[in-house]
Amino acid sequence: MSETDRGVDPRTPPVPLRPTRRRVLATGAGAAALLGLAGRARAAAAPGPTAPAPISGPKPAGLAPYASYWFPDSLPAGTPGPGIVWRSLSRWTPEDDPDLAHNTATVPLAERFTPVPANETARAGQARISSLVSFAPTAGNPSQGSPTADYYALTHWAYIDELVFWGGSAGEGIVLAPNAPVVDAAHRNGVRVLGNVFLPPVAYGGDLRWTRELVRRDPSGRFPIAEQLVRVARAYGFDGWFVNAETDGGDSALATRMREFLRALRAAGAPHGLRITWYDAMNSTGRVGWQGALNALNQEFYEDRAGKVADSVFVDFRWTPDTLAASGALADRLGRSRYELWAAVDTESRGWESAVRWDAIVPRTRDHVVGYGFYRPEWTRNHLTDRSPGAFHHADDRFWTGESLDPARPAPERSWRAPATVVADRSTVTGLPFACSFNTGHGLRWYEDGEVVSDTPWNHLGLQDRLPGRRWVVETAGPRPSVTLDFADAWRGGSSLLVSGAPTAPVTVGLHATRLPLTRGSVVELVHATGSGPVTVEVGVATREPSVPGGPVPYVWLRAGSTGARPGWRAVRAALAPLAGRTAYALAVRITARGGGPLVWRLGALSVHDGSGGRRPAPPTAAVVDAAAQQDGLAWLRLSWRAAAGAGGRPRHYEVHRVLPDGGRRFLGGTCAAALYLPGVPRAGREGAAVFEVRAVDELYALSAPARTTLPWEP
Repeated sequence: MSETDRGVDPRTPPVPLRPTRRRVLATGAGAAALLGLAGRARAAAAPGPTAPAPISGPKPAGLAPYASYWFPDSLPAGTPGPGIVWRSLSRWTPEDDPDLAHNTATVPLAERFTPVPANETARAGQARISSLVSFAPTAGNPSQGSPTADYYALTHWAYIDELVFWGGSAGEGIVLAPNAPVVDAAHRNGVRVLGNVFLPPVAYGGDLRWTRELVRRDPSGRFPIAEQLVRVARAYGFDGWFVNAETDGGDSALATRMREFLRALRAAGAPHGLRITWYDAMNSTGRVGWQGALNALNQEFYEDRAGKVADSVFVDFRWTPDTLAASGALADRLGRSRYELWAAVDTESRGWESAVRWDAIVPRTRDHVVGYGFYRPEWTRNHLTDRSPGAFHHADDRFWTGESLDPARPAPERSWRAPATVVADRSTVTGLPFACSFNTGHGLRWYEDGEVVSDTPWNHLGLQDRLPGRRWVVETAGPRPSVTLDFADAWRGGSSLLVSGAPTAPVTVGLHATRLPLTRGSVVELVHATGSGPVTVEVGVATREPSVPGGPVPYVWLRAGSTGARPGWRAVRAALAPLAGRTAYALAVRITARGGGPLVWRLGALSVHDGSGGRRPAPPTAAVVDAAAQQDGLAWLRLSWRAAAGAGGRPRHYEVHRVLPDGGRRFLGGTCAAALYLPGVPRAGREGAAVFEVRAVDELYALSAPARTTLPWEP
């Protein structure tokens, strides 16, 4: 199941591009008090800027941090290709890792709950989904996003249990650590992320020595590479390893050593919550013989006489209805959950047109047989001619929700069985404060308070919001309007929720499933705008769940103001004191267009909090330029700072702005870590030094005071 054997060739890393002419807008005063934004004092006093001497250092291309990849110990013969760095995992230490600060995920794995499903066919407690995704080539995969919106910005985390950071090749490296933005976004939504150990087929450069080095014991009987894998996962902040041994030529002794290695890896990782998924390739003979099943030939890599070896098994594509039924039965006999088995579903080439025998995995009329795993669902982006963010999300919504684009009203099934009709969605929205600005983690511009503060396309999944899990549950007595995530305008980040059409009746759009405890001080706030005629807006709060799957959600409706014909963002607030002592189980909005005609309405932000929205988070400190290179009026640099420490807890993320000579500010990037790489920053006129500000951002998007640093320009 190699990347190479499916027609994906290693590519060289991107070369930093000279920036195009950019429109820069100074941030305005913003709208009324909302989401903690009011009174945040953009020009507040800050620690004085440092003024280091100009920094000499490596050429621009050498400063960019990338996701890490290794060989277990020895390196291939010859010379690596352009942009590829060969590294030995056995020699890795976190202390000597120059990119560790840029590759470390910081968002903890959130707890999830399962609401009553939106339809009658989705089931809780049965099959779940694993997803094997190649976000970028093995080499040259940026650590912290990049200046393009053309990216697989996955948002349907509600249906995923485990994500595997897929990739690897014999010419680049075969042990891959996920980059931090993917892990941070997944963790925010309660999804585990696994790194990938890929031992390639011989036909694609695989060498059995790498398998032997992986499972080598040291003189004391320990498995040093197993210990290294645990160190990497802990240092980088992800959740375990997907182990895929497809290099043929082994024997039963090697298979025994592999099983012992897995047991050691699991034992070392279990105290830290790390997991192992084993791919059905090597079997107990030591040869590669894909079974398409859990059976006597590969059972020992999952469960042996001494107990658990791996946490789950990814069952190869060669499965049949009979082999999956037998696999589930064997898991039952072993006292393991049959839903720890992922039946492979290949979507790389045909996406929702893939021929899948769904009833063998997730039948409609009886219990699910096993879980399943998508191989390369990023087809939803890769197959597109128009790879704009809007086109991608439309395709991705269809993949996960189905043709109806409404999980509460599934379309008649043809060949594709959309996940939303099979597995129950899950949510992590369990505590106050909660906010969402409908930011998908990529965009064509960056907005703050509805103003463009950078018109450079971007992606960084770590900045993604917790988005509604159900896309989109819409109730109306008239024509159903379009409901999409849109990138033409936003309140904060890169996108907003757009409702458009010609409704003849009020339109209810379901938003988040929640478990929010409400108090007398609780409030719900919205920022919304109209691009058409006047609109009346209400916010719905459900204080109990539907009585049955697919049943109506019993919302309590609160008036959230109106918008006139004049366009522009408007902030509104509704008190939740009448619901004090109860729990909010779901949130929604209801829009009523007044006067007929088309409807164009945007929701830019939603929050629920206890009324403490005016507080500001503690600021970061000690911002510094760690390394920089300059060329032709451009600078490439690495910034770092000390994490904010205050009573409010850890920040949601940090944002970095450039202070322009006229006092305006331009957004350069954000990250959940305490370091950020900035490529190709242009000199502004004849300024003597570039000034950078770093701010902490809390869960309500309130900004801290800035920490400042400067980079003097070379003469």
